[in-house]
Amino acid sequence: MDKYSFLNAIHPAYIAELYDTYLNFPDRVEPSWRAFFQGFDFGIENGSLEALGIEQGETATVPENVLKEFQVIKLIDGYRTRGHLFTKTNPVRDRRKYEPTLALENFGLSQNDLQTSFKAGEILGIGETTLEEIVRHLQSIYCDSIGIEYMYIRKPEELQWIQKKLNINDNQPNFSEVQKKDILKKLNEAVSFETFLHTKYVGQKRFSLEGGESLIPALDSLIENAAEKGVKEFVMGMAHRGRLSTLTNIFGKSAKDIFSEFDGKDYAQDIFDGDVKYHLGWTSKRKSKSGKEINLNIAPNPSHLETVGAVVQGIARAKQDDHYKDNQKAVLPIIVHGDAAIAGQGLVYEIVQMAQLDGYKTGGTIHIVVNNQIGFTTNYLDARSSTYCTDVAKVTLSPVLHINADDAEAVVHGMLFALDFRMQFGRDVFIDLLGYRKYGHNEGDEPRFTQPKLYKAIAKHENPRDIYADKLIKQGIIDASYTAKLEQEYKDKLEENLEDSRKEDTTEITPFMADEWQGYVYAEEDKMMESVDTTFDLDALTEIAEVITKLPKDKKFLRKISRLVEARHQMYFEDNQLDWAMAELLAYGTLLKEGHDVRMSGQDVERGTFSHRHAVIKVEESEEEVVLLNQLKGEQADFYIYNSLLSEYGVVGFDYGYAMASPMTLTIWEAQFGDFSNGAQIMIDQYISAAEDKWKLQNGLVLLLPHGYEGQGAEHSSARMERYLQLCATDNMFVADCTTPANMYHLLRRQQKIKYRKPLIVFTPKSLLRHPKVLSTKEEFANGSFQMLIDDAEAKVAKVKTLVFVSGKFYYDLLEKKEADKRDDVALVRVEQLFPLPTAMMTATIEKYKNADDIVWAQEEPKNMGAYSHVLMHFDAAKNFRVCSRKMYAAPASGSSVRSKARQAKVIESVFDKNEA
Repeated sequence: MDKYSFLNAIHPAYIAELYDTYLNFPDRVEPSWRAFFQGFDFGIENGSLEALGIEQGETATVPENVLKEFQVIKLIDGYRTRGHLFTKTNPVRDRRKYEPTLALENFGLSQNDLQTSFKAGEILGIGETTLEEIVRHLQSIYCDSIGIEYMYIRKPEELQWIQKKLNINDNQPNFSEVQKKDILKKLNEAVSFETFLHTKYVGQKRFSLEGGESLIPALDSLIENAAEKGVKEFVMGMAHRGRLSTLTNIFGKSAKDIFSEFDGKDYAQDIFDGDVKYHLGWTSKRKSKSGKEINLNIAPNPSHLETVGAVVQGIARAKQDDHYKDNQKAVLPIIVHGDAAIAGQGLVYEIVQMAQLDGYKTGGTIHIVVNNQIGFTTNYLDARSSTYCTDVAKVTLSPVLHINADDAEAVVHGMLFALDFRMQFGRDVFIDLLGYRKYGHNEGDEPRFTQPKLYKAIAKHENPRDIYADKLIKQGIIDASYTAKLEQEYKDKLEENLEDSRKEDTTEITPFMADEWQGYVYAEEDKMMESVDTTFDLDALTEIAEVITKLPKDKKFLRKISRLVEARHQMYFEDNQLDWAMAELLAYGTLLKEGHDVRMSGQDVERGTFSHRHAVIKVEESEEEVVLLNQLKGEQADFYIYNSLLSEYGVVGFDYGYAMASPMTLTIWEAQFGDFSNGAQIMIDQYISAAEDKWKLQNGLVLLLPHGYEGQGAEHSSARMERYLQLCATDNMFVADCTTPANMYHLLRRQQKIKYRKPLIVFTPKSLLRHPKVLSTKEEFANGSFQMLIDDAEAKVAKVKTLVFVSGKFYYDLLEKKEADKRDDVALVRVEQLFPLPTAMMTATIEKYKNADDIVWAQEEPKNMGAYSHVLMHFDAAKNFRVCSRKMYAAPASGSSVRSKARQAKVIESVFDKNEA
């Protein structure tokens, strides 16, 4: 009896569907069928069916028609998995050769099977049909102008959605005549804008889009269609290439303003320096064709490629939290990458890893790569090890579409596929737009020096507009004069804009996201030095304290946590001595009650690296999270706190973007140890310290950087305060090194009570978190204010011979020595705000202690680090100070705790004994 005769009784289409499921999701197939298919696959791969239990000479075989169906399904699976390697996606280069190919013979089929009909066609939605027809459909779907990678996705519903989508029109565009003319119109704008600039501003850097002009109709179509799907806000980030064209032809920035920037005019505002034209941000509103209002934002960016991507994610999340809490998909982030940058910059990986994390997800980002196939001069073969520049997308199992940039309809079609996927699943999707770069990196460069063969081909290559116009002429949609008329009309408008721009002497920078910043003013240094009312009603403070110092009685917590919360209750309601953690939590609680959201993120911030914060408390058995700050009585704003991924660059960028879009929110990033912030140095240099000067862009991001020499080695001691202080100029940020809980409390409250925003860098303590002297009263919280300088309250002015200025934790080390030696001739004065430096207060202090003939700047950091050089630069009297510090070192601290203690003791001794200096 034929042991496989049962296969004849089963409809081949059912077997085909079952086998297709097995190929994608083997665990979803019944075990006996799975074993059968595994044997079949093994037999096919080894050229025999012995794996199915068929012995030599045995007559029982798998029915021929079923065997062939399996082989056709294998062919379909081959196209789905590897079809992207055999596409027509490269407009100017021959594709690399890949093996094995999709030849029929590699799937046990031959030319003789082409006219045979197979039920497997039903998988493609075309019903039973010939192998020839199946191959034609597969070529059209997977190997034409669009190549798609998606078979690594592990969610069946996503895979099935993609396959169903691809089967529509064989993954081919099907636009109306009106839509085709719209595509041509936007292509013409892209081409004409670049040629106009090339003529009028010869040799000037513009980082043209030529070779990738189809980006413009694709973005236009994306925005129009997204508006119909309920998207209200677009937040976009892109580097230089094509940015000017995007600003003009998508965001509606006046060409007149761009021409003024090309002419190098000075700025109408004199409070900032501005930036090059292809770094500037822009916000505008536009109406879709159906009348829906769309808010468009393109974030300002530095030359550091991919940096803006993290900022865009933060902006998008802030808008979602503030305005679209119940509909995250209403805000759509779009990031435009370069091919060399997306493959080469590690930040991209950090951003991609944020995509599905609670603290950072934004409902899916559309990533578009304007793929020039070349860096500055570096060929793609020298720029990455991966097959594609977009292979980072596979980290989150995101689909990738590789599209020929010369095929404008395919580009628009692919963009709409990406939009639909994002709106359906709330996940990232990548589009790899394969084009070329017509000129050198910056129009003044000669690309033939390094790529003579490629640029010979590019020189002969038609632009995408003319390619598309020819296609429409052949289809009878336009005549030969149509494009020339479009071009002339657009260029006439540009000429008019150019003429108008040259009537003006200056150019004005438009504020970014002005709607979010209504009511805020700009502040110069004198404003930053003003005292700010940060008081808070004591009874209301006590209500907050009551909530955050009591755990729910119906849940079981770790004994250590219960004791800690009980101790907090005692310190407020019995001892009236509040520590650093209570200062933080009460600052957040008071701001929440005043209507300010609070967002904090960073590595281990929920508990705190040093186990001091415990803002999120876990129930012992269930690990349910209890956030007491979200349980305050009456109305309150939202407290968001998230342990971050192990990233500094990406997370600081994200939180900076968040603060940029939500000035009402106190946004905080905390470093695990202060020096780890150097992983985010680009964000600090290009945005935090310089954005207001470059882009007229305020930001209130707070950086908490644990700092202090406790013998933990070179990497856990210094937050490298000298670097931040070196970046300080005029009025660009606040820098503080507090020594009391009350001062920290008022510092955080000041950050939100002022009517302007500046970044705030705080060098926070480690050992002081539990130091017996680092305590404040609730009255100091309720009624006090931030003190930029704290005088020595115990000093007897007439007796003081040595006046010591000190900052941060080192004060308590000196205080211990002063008290032990009973030195009433020494005054320890704490400089709590390092920038703007309170020079007037310091001068007044020097005048107060007129008997002091020894004025000291004391720091535990080496002389070439810490605050000394900053004080020297900003306070003229400091040149006469005696400096007490470690000597100059390359590393911030010794790795030996014994050596570290010896060095610390020597510095302390030198403060009190001139002869030890």
